Amino acid sequence: MSIATENTHRNGVDTATLFATLDAVKSQPEIAKFTFRATNSWVTGTHSRSSFADFYGATQELEHRHVTVVDSDHPTVLVGADNGPTPVEYLLHAIAACLTAGIANIAAARTVTLRSVTSRVEGNIDLLGILGLGGGEVRNGYESLRVVFEIDADADEQTVRELVAQSQRRSAVYDVLTNGTAVDVDVRVA
Repeated sequence: MSIATENTHRNGVDTATLFATLDAVKSQPEIAKFTFRATNSWVTGTHSRSSFADFYGATQELEHRHVTVVDSDHPTVLVGADNGPTPVEYLLHAIAACLTAGIANIAAARTVTLRSVTSRVEGNIDLLGILGLGGGEVRNGYESLRVVFEIDADADEQTVRELVAQSQRRSAVYDVLTNGTAVDVDVRVA
């Protein structure tokens, strides 16, 4: 005798867990409060190293399965040694990764199967701002970002566009970039 079981995975997303999480947060909104952390240390020149080990969420301190360490530097043309992507390039990764994760989750929840999702993210920066040569008229950060997705799915174009639009509406990184976030900087001298 065989027993049929419903496959609760779509696009690598455990949809049963996704919906259970949504239900849990609806009934206990306090478990939705998270604090993510990174620690950073200067290596030399423009090279620094960040690690991601722990975070607070679901009313408790938690640890990632593995500590992730990333290096950041400037390319040689910008007085660095090119030991890793620039900090602003990590921002490109952040928006692409956040939107892509959202697309995968939303597609799974809507029973849309994804075959592939790729994106290209570009941003323009005028270094006159960073270098203090813009007379206060040139911003230090990106002037604009462009994200272009190529998505192959078992859905029509309108449905795919709706997946991306909902991912934008729910993306934490998209929200930070489009609405701004207060940043407090404190200094402790050793």
